[in-house]
Amino acid sequence: MSAQAALTTNALTPSTAHLTDLAHLAHLALPFFDPAHRSLASELAAWTAAQEVDERDDRRACRDWVQRLGSAGWLRYCVPASAGGALEKLDSRALVVLRETLAFYSPLADFALAMQGLGSGAITLAGTPAQQAAYLPDVASGKKIAAFALSEADAGSDAGALRTSAVRDPRGWTLEGSKTWISNGDMADFYVTFANTTPGAGTRGMTAFIVDAPCAGLDSSEHIALMAPHPLASLRFDQCRLGEQAQLGALDGGFKLAMQTLDIFRASVAAAALGMARRALAEAVAHAKARPMFGQRLADFQLTQAKLGEMAALIDAAALLTYRAAWLRDAHEHGQSGSDRQERSVAAAMAKMCATENAQRVIDMALQMHGGLGVKVGTKVESLYRDIRSLRIYEGATEVQQLIIGKALLSS
Repeated sequence: MSAQAALTTNALTPSTAHLTDLAHLAHLALPFFDPAHRSLASELAAWTAAQEVDERDDRRACRDWVQRLGSAGWLRYCVPASAGGALEKLDSRALVVLRETLAFYSPLADFALAMQGLGSGAITLAGTPAQQAAYLPDVASGKKIAAFALSEADAGSDAGALRTSAVRDPRGWTLEGSKTWISNGDMADFYVTFANTTPGAGTRGMTAFIVDAPCAGLDSSEHIALMAPHPLASLRFDQCRLGEQAQLGALDGGFKLAMQTLDIFRASVAAAALGMARRALAEAVAHAKARPMFGQRLADFQLTQAKLGEMAALIDAAALLTYRAAWLRDAHEHGQSGSDRQERSVAAAMAKMCATENAQRVIDMALQMHGGLGVKVGTKVESLYRDIRSLRIYEGATEVQQLIIGKALLSS
């Protein structure tokens, strides 16, 4: 296999063929999970390891992954059973298992599944029966690609600063403004879009809308290139007219809906980071065992053993926080007191912060252990090094998670 082919397909190389033995799923024996979650992980791991997707074109590859994931039934975990989903309701532990497993093999496959869930999550939470029937079954089958449009050039972590507006007109609403950093931009079939409906009200004046694509007044042609494959684009709304039925959830309830949606999926971002970190550790162990050095193997040196031990501990520490966050939401999602909601949010913030930061450290150590091979385009650790970086930023940067945790401590 050429270096270019290794970079652009999901096929396992001979040196990593041992990854199909599913030994990396042993952590699912922890009591956070049920037998159904463990079975889900082993079945998905075997399925993903068998896929070969050309990822040279991230948009084409993402469409391919959505179709494959939909056809195989994995996207059914992104919607509730009432809309064709696999489970009665969104299950955080199932999402964690799915994303960690997919990210171990292909971060782009993980992205494809995650965006189906995030892009449709607000419809699951607040959509009318008609809206849910129109979108969720097609999300589950992969017939429609979903997107979540909140961020703007000057409104990322500060969501209350968004300037995109929605003004009532005789036929419904007119959108004006722009969004950026939109995953699945220019390839999504619909965008759950957040806009100001009460000027000057900040987060209390935002409303969500479902914007179908293509749509007159919507321009999504401005693509954004990133250091790792990830289809992104900016959206521009110019007299983009929507019917009344496009409003999603309560008027001026958009910020709360956006935060509820992100809260569901935050622990799953941590899980994606775990999957990448576990793959980096597996690559490091395999390399250390095979690499001859000074008449020994790299694995025989105490410094190598110490580094591998540190990597394993960082992964397990993050895993416990991640699984706790998912378990808390599943076990106590009906707890509606302020303290219940805060506990879940803080747990998700801790998981997201620690898992992404720890994964960055683990992958960096794995790359260093590979030496010059680690920075060669086409090696797995090189692509993981690029893949992991954005997870420390999107869906709430590390600094935002620190603020959530710190404010909760001070308010207790």
